[in-house]
Amino acid sequence: MNKFPEATARITQLVRDLNEQNYRYHVLADPAIDDIAYDRLAAELADLEHRHPELVQPDSPSQRVGGAPTSNFPTAVHKVPMLSLDNSYSAGDIEAFDQRVRDLLPEEGIAYVAELKIDGVALSLRYEDSLLVRAATRGNGQQGDDITANARTIRAVPLRLREEGVSCEVRGEVFMTTADFAALNSDREREGSTLFANPRNSTAGTLKMQDSTVVAQRRLCFYAYWLQWDGDQPKSQSAQLGALRDWGMPVNPATAHCADLNAVFDFYHRFEEQRDQLPYEIDGIVLKVDAVDQQRRLGATAKSPRWQMAYKFPARRAQTTLAAIQFQVGRTGAVTPVAELEPVLLAGTTIRRATLHNEDEIARKDIRPGDTVVLEKGGDVIPKIVEVVLDARPPGTSPLEFPRHCPVCTAELVRDPEEAASRCENPACAAQLKRRLQHFASRNAMDVEGLGPAAVEQLVERDLVADVGDLYSLTRESLSNLDRLAAKSAGNLIAGIEASKSRPFDQLLFGLGLRHVGSTIATNLCRSFPSLEALSAASAAELEAVPEIGPTIARSVAAFFAAPDSEVLLDKLRDAGVQLHFEEAEPAIADAPLAGQTVVITGTLSGLSRDRAADLVRKMGGKITGSVSKKTDLLIAGDQAGSKLAAAQELEVRIIDEVEFMRRLEAAGLTTED
Repeated sequence: MNKFPEATARITQLVRDLNEQNYRYHVLADPAIDDIAYDRLAAELADLEHRHPELVQPDSPSQRVGGAPTSNFPTAVHKVPMLSLDNSYSAGDIEAFDQRVRDLLPEEGIAYVAELKIDGVALSLRYEDSLLVRAATRGNGQQGDDITANARTIRAVPLRLREEGVSCEVRGEVFMTTADFAALNSDREREGSTLFANPRNSTAGTLKMQDSTVVAQRRLCFYAYWLQWDGDQPKSQSAQLGALRDWGMPVNPATAHCADLNAVFDFYHRFEEQRDQLPYEIDGIVLKVDAVDQQRRLGATAKSPRWQMAYKFPARRAQTTLAAIQFQVGRTGAVTPVAELEPVLLAGTTIRRATLHNEDEIARKDIRPGDTVVLEKGGDVIPKIVEVVLDARPPGTSPLEFPRHCPVCTAELVRDPEEAASRCENPACAAQLKRRLQHFASRNAMDVEGLGPAAVEQLVERDLVADVGDLYSLTRESLSNLDRLAAKSAGNLIAGIEASKSRPFDQLLFGLGLRHVGSTIATNLCRSFPSLEALSAASAAELEAVPEIGPTIARSVAAFFAAPDSEVLLDKLRDAGVQLHFEEAEPAIADAPLAGQTVVITGTLSGLSRDRAADLVRKMGGKITGSVSKKTDLLIAGDQAGSKLAAAQELEVRIIDEVEFMRRLEAAGLTTED
């Protein structure tokens, strides 16, 4: 017997009313009440549920606030594989796709549905008896991560469908609006946290967070585009989208039924022009055969459906003025030129700076201060200068003279004849120390929480640290006089430094920032020399015997351990109790996307560092090597790929670019934040 009939009735009514308002807001874009009225109803519901927790309903909006952090995500197997899409930037490829469809379905009428390709993260939602019971990422296409707790916090995802008794799977795209992305990065900048590269990365990282209460604060959005119903399946993609809308699913209104390719191209060009006016980022359109029966008969390859294809937009460009060229000093002393630009809007973000890489790159493109330059966003992520508008060059300019002395400590720069970089070799250079500290504290190294750029700046300027070993001598008292570092923040930083002592030895070695020693090389070295004592005692010849360690790396490592300053640093680490022994990590799973494959990375990647890319390859089961041979299975080629690319082409090694690598990461359920 119900002891609280009035509370039950009121809770039921409030859940119904609030879900109706969510539907009107997210699906119809026609809210019936303002935010204040909505919040008032939500507060009343929360109060009633607090007093009567036994009356909480599974589709109550209160269930979207998130719960206790979880330590891992269970695996969810996809009944129907979540395949990736073939894609192209070429109208000719789209015409060839259309011809293939018509060849496979001769003498049949073919119609298409064109949808916007939102730059987000694919999500699968399972409903039983109209209630959301599971949400999963794409993962490797066969199985992904069960992130139901996080998905329930997305207000656009209905917890209960408006149609009763429906069991189905819905797929769609989770994304973050450009405005919410900008606000998130603004908050992270104030906190001294690393900024997200783009809305897709921030969305992917958010969905994989362990604490769903944080996910609930990130204002993620969702559009549905696919339906697999246990009942009478709609006969067309158009009908599927209509059914999804009727059931309370948000569906992107920017779709079109296209009787032929001319209509498809019209849709493509219209949104290519309008993309900057949209509240979210898109990178093209998706073209789908409309009839579900034709989709079924066209089938799929092992990787992608034959009935749909992505038609992507070309990289976006903008012109602006190069106001000045500044020079930054990195942790290894390399001096990098950076273009200071007149602010210009490109791909939804305002661009003020762009790297110019090195002296040779500037000379090759003849880039000069005052030039009008053309910017391009590679993969719509990282801006780069692709060319100079010579006709607009002001008179009287001269080719840039690269500095011969460090812009920070004035030490003479040295250029290795085998490298493009000029370096400051003064170990006391303040700029290098700051970069070394930031690198040491980074996620892939010692992951020191709270040691952001602002804290590093003050630690160096106030002579509190001379090397990374001095971090372990810091106290709350020594941090008390730092600007904008409250007692709680100082305590968090000390706790972060203390926690870093237990990081694996290979992360420490990577964090020390030896030249030519990325995370992959650090792990290889630690496998052969599993303690600091063994590694520091190794000769250059012994180091060179390690797989993937050539003479340049061997000399660099041996020179580091032979330097008197290094011995002082290592003594500090020993005294602090930092982990100085290596324990092998668990091997990659056998069915990982790159399991058993040998992979080489070459060129410059715009969206992430080479070391980060190598780490992600290992997470997909691949083995990173430094040279191309007959045993190489895959080459990932970035910008300015040279001899390794030529060797791979000659040996007919499979080659992919950065965009395809990013796509494979997404298909594997990984992000650049993992």
